[in-house]
Amino acid sequence: MDCGLVRLRGKEDPWNSITSGALTGAVLAARSGPLAMVGSGMMGGILLALIEGVGILLTRYTAQRFRNAPPFLEDPSQLPPKEGTPAPGYPSYQQYH
Repeated sequence: MDCGLVRLRGKEDPWNSITSGALTGAVLAARSGPLAMVGSGMMGGILLALIEGVGILLTRYTAQRFRNAPPFLEDPSQLPPKEGTPAPGYPSYQQYH
């Protein structure tokens, strides 16, 4: 059912799984009558919706938990001096020429 819905709709999303759960529940209960088909279809859809919802929440939680930390900003006082400018605290070599 799920693969058929992916092919029919042209995209893969949680709605395919939920719908396929409902359709599978209904088809499996077809011998018991229409009332049983509706009940089993609803239970299949609800069960797959819960599973998909937990999967989405888990994915979002882990994505936030393991995202990359912002890079450390360099402390300008620890950087080497630019060429042509003396380092702070050291006299300029130009005074000796």
